[in-house]
Amino acid sequence: MDNWNVHHLSEMFETWGLWGHAAGALLVYIQTLVPVLPFLVVAGANVLIFGFWLGFIVNYVMTVLGAVTAFWIARHYGGGWLHRKLAKYSYLNAFSSKLKRHGFFYMTLSRFIPMIPSFVINYGAALMKVKPRHFVLGTIAGNLPMIFLESLVGHDLLYFQHNKGRLMLLGAIFVILFLIGRAAKKKWLQTR
Repeated sequence: MDNWNVHHLSEMFETWGLWGHAAGALLVYIQTLVPVLPFLVVAGANVLIFGFWLGFIVNYVMTVLGAVTAFWIARHYGGGWLHRKLAKYSYLNAFSSKLKRHGFFYMTLSRFIPMIPSFVINYGAALMKVKPRHFVLGTIAGNLPMIFLESLVGHDLLYFQHNKGRLMLLGAIFVILFLIGRAAKKKWLQTR
């Protein structure tokens, strides 16, 4: 993460007063719909603007709201076209059926895998057969620990001198989650 960008973004928002706080929250929402900056930059800026705990809550709530919005947009405006295009791929149909039955599990699990971008999960779930209830509940459950970790990493990178040890531990957690995600992806590819 480029500290200058985080500091610059948070300083810019601070000069806007209350509107800057709203802009920080809105940027997380937009970032969830269309990624324009690395999430750690946005999360780090909000942690600076709001303080750690309120910044984490803002990051969490706005990512959930953005994910639900992305799901709704994709489900209502892209589903029919994509279903026709993908109908010829039997393994995608089989996976979509699994998602329909076990959507909560897959949505929660996918949120724990840092190598899968959030917007891919949001739009992909909408275009598959994931039930809206499963998507929303899985996103609420799965985003909580990941947004906490990402907010904490954003915070600790900003205050690196004071948080080296914890940052190393968080890095190890992300590596473990990455390896678990890679193994899950490999297992999924073998079962298709």
